[in-house]
Amino acid sequence: MTAAHHTPPIVETPAPLAEQLRTWHSEADTAAFAQALAQLPALRNAYVTLHGDLGTGKTTLVRHLLRSLGVTGRIKSPTYAVVEPHEAEGLFIWHFDFYRFDDPREWEDAGFRDIFASQGLKLAEWPEKAAALTPAADLAIHIEAIDDTQRRVSLRAHTQAGVHMLQHWPA
Repeated sequence: MTAAHHTPPIVETPAPLAEQLRTWHSEADTAAFAQALAQLPALRNAYVTLHGDLGTGKTTLVRHLLRSLGVTGRIKSPTYAVVEPHEAEGLFIWHFDFYRFDDPREWEDAGFRDIFASQGLKLAEWPEKAAALTPAADLAIHIEAIDDTQRRVSLRAHTQAGVHMLQHWPA
């Protein structure tokens, strides 16, 4: 007997408009990736989501990216605060971590709609916890651990801005 799925998933992820695959062999590769990402002008007003199991390097990538964008001082994980704001060279950056969300409505209740409507870079770890309340990610970065140091990385553009970023990735 086969079980039938009678209810569709709450949120269906649309197929990406473009996709690139990469491998990071070390944290130095993660840092180089972050530096290249920081060079993209479209990143200044992008929504970037980070996907992967615990310990795959999502927060490490964000820290390297924030440093590459010019953020100085301590960079805290937003695991408990849910969002940590940053500013660098006139760029507003919000780093979200929705891991502790139990209900997608918490996103709305927290007033994040205003942040997403404003100019600046939005980075979100565990975006699936906020479900369909967030806009489509310009760029979704999926990180999978191969071993202790290597990562398989899939970049998926879900908007034209994301496609533009992938097409103009620095060498």
